[in-house]
Amino acid sequence: MTDTEKNFEIIEETPIYRGFFNLSRLKVRHALFRGGWTETLERELFHRGRCVAVIPYDPATDQVVLIEQFRIGALQVKDDPWLLEIVAGAVEAGESPEEVARRESLEEAGCEIRELIRIGEFFLSPGGCSERITLFCGLIDSAGVGGVHGLAEEHEDIRASVVDFEAAMAWVNEGLIDSATPIIGLQWLALNRDRLRSLPP
Repeated sequence: MTDTEKNFEIIEETPIYRGFFNLSRLKVRHALFRGGWTETLERELFHRGRCVAVIPYDPATDQVVLIEQFRIGALQVKDDPWLLEIVAGAVEAGESPEEVARRESLEEAGCEIRELIRIGEFFLSPGGCSERITLFCGLIDSAGVGGVHGLAEEHEDIRASVVDFEAAMAWVNEGLIDSATPIIGLQWLALNRDRLRSLPP
C-alpha cells in the first residue's frame, strides 16, 4: 500500500502468553489492493522486538568469527540443533543498536569491535513475528579470538571460532550454515570484502 491514509485497523489484541517471549492474538482488518477491506482476521503475533546482529570480520586475515550454540527452534527439525551463526542480541531499553553490537560481540565472542559498518535492517519472519534485525559488519583484529563465551546468568554456552571467509562461504553453499542472518551477512561480505580489505588499517 502506498496511500498515506491508515490502511489497517487493530480491532482487538488479547495476550495469550507472557514469558521469555510474548504471544498475542490479534483481530485486524486491512485495505485491499482492489479496493474495500478484508473481513476481520484473527492472527497470532509473536513479539520479539528489535534485535542486532554483527558479522565480525578481520580484513587483514580475511577471516570471520562464527559462533555456535544450542537453538530451541531447530530442536525438532535437525538432529543437531547447534547452529552456526553470528553474534546477535536484543536491544534493551535505552540502548542504541551500535551499543548492542559492541556489547554482544564481547559477551558472545570475546571480540572488540574497532569499526562498525551498518549493513541494513530487515524482518526475519513477518508472517507472524515482529522481530526486526539491524545487521552490522564489525571490523576486528581476530588475534586471540575464540573459545567458549556467554553470560552464565542467561545460561549461554557459546563457542566462537575464527574461520577463513572462503570456508564460511563454502559452509553456506553446503547448507552447514542454515540460519538466515549469517547467510545475509556473509553474502554482503562477499560483495564488499575487497573494498574492506583495501581500507587503511
